[in-house]
Amino acid sequence: MSAGYYELRHRVGFEETNFVGNVYYAHYLRWQGHLREKFLLEQAPGVLDEIMHDDLKLFTLKVDCEFYAELAAFDELSVRMRLEELTQTQIAFAFDYVKVRDGVETLVARGSQRIACMRGPNNATVPTRVPAELREALAPFSSAQVV
Repeated sequence: MSAGYYELRHRVGFEETNFVGNVYYAHYLRWQGHLREKFLLEQAPGVLDEIMHDDLKLFTLKVDCEFYAELAAFDELSVRMRLEELTQTQIAFAFDYVKVRDGVETLVARGSQRIACMRGPNNATVPTRVPAELREALAPFSSAQVV
């Protein structure tokens, strides 16, 4: 964890590359999910418990990723998540994908994700407020507009 962003460090494996040798694009979105799960586990465990054992749901509304450079097997990667916007029921995240080599950092991609907090059974979910524990956990990683 560093000031301003929440971080996932990752070493790229062969299984994440395609036949040309660079990382297959879908893995960038998978890393966003891994980082979000790690954040909940470490920073907002009560929210994770509500997701797993109660009726809270975090619906992903939108994801994207823009690529600037390629990654290959054994590259060291830092995926950094920041809070961009927080409304009553939604959260927008920004992700920076930074290749780290010999102390030099290179931005290789940038992504975003918007999620909505929902409650209720699967056939009748309704928007709900972002839980207080999650709001508090996100505060140190915010460059956000809070609405």
